[in-house]
Amino acid sequence: MAQQRATETPAQKKAERRWASSRPVVAVSSGRPVATLAIIAITGLVYIIGLVPGLEPLLSNALLFYGPYLVPQFGAFEPWRLLTVSLVHSGFFHIGLNMLALWFIGRNLEPLLGRWRFVALYVLGTLGGSVAVALIAPLTPVVGASGAIFALFGALLVIGRHIGADIRVIAVLIGINFAWPFVVALISSITTGDFVAALNDVGVSWQAHLGGLVTGAAVGFIYARTRLARQKALQIGSLVAVTLVLLGLLVVPVVVYY
Repeated sequence: MAQQRATETPAQKKAERRWASSRPVVAVSSGRPVATLAIIAITGLVYIIGLVPGLEPLLSNALLFYGPYLVPQFGAFEPWRLLTVSLVHSGFFHIGLNMLALWFIGRNLEPLLGRWRFVALYVLGTLGGSVAVALIAPLTPVVGASGAIFALFGALLVIGRHIGADIRVIAVLIGINFAWPFVVALISSITTGDFVAALNDVGVSWQAHLGGLVTGAAVGFIYARTRLARQKALQIGSLVAVTLVLLGLLVVPVVVYY
C-alpha cells in the first residue's frame, strides 16, 4: 500500500483527500484494485477459452446480447445476456483496448469508490449499454464491455467534476472515443452516399457507448452526492432505482419493435 501511495501523482492524492472528507461511506483505499484485476482476469479467461477451436462461436452465441432474446415468444428468454455481453469480444484488438481502458480507469477509480461500488458501477454500466442497444438498435447483436467502460468514463467525469479535479482530459477522451465511429462513417459515406450503412459497417456499438456513459454518469452522481455515512441507505436505494428504471425501459422495445 505504501509503495502504491508513493507512486500516486499530487493530483490523485488531492482528489483522494477531497473524496475522503466529511466522513464518507467509502473509505479511500490505497490497496490493489482487486475488482478491476478480477474483471480483467475473468474476461481474459473467457477470451482464452474461446481460442479453443470450435468454442469461440459457441461462447459468442451463448453470451452476446441480442434484443429478441428478451422476448419469450421468439422461442428463447435469456435476460442474462444483458450482462454477459461484457465477457465476449470480437477479437484481440477489441478485448485489448477495453481491458487496457479498464485497467487505467479502474486502478484510479476503484480505490475511491471501494470494490463493491466499483463492481456495481461496472455491472450497471453493462446493463445500461445493453438497454440502449435494445432501445435504439433492437435487431443488432453486440459483444464487448464497451458499455461498462463508458460507464466508468461517465462516473469518473462526474465524480471528478464534483471534487474539483481537472476533467478536461477525461472529457476529451470521451469525446474522441464516442465520435470516431461517426467520423469514419461520414468519410466513408462521401463515396457511398449512405451514412447509416457506413456507420453500421464501422462495427462499433455507439448505442452501448451512449447507454453506458449516461448510466455511469448517473451512478457517479449518486456516489458523489451520497458519501456521508448516514446516506448509505439512500445510496443503495438510488442504485436500486437506477436498476429498476433500466429494466423498465426494456418494455419499450418489446412493445414497439416486437
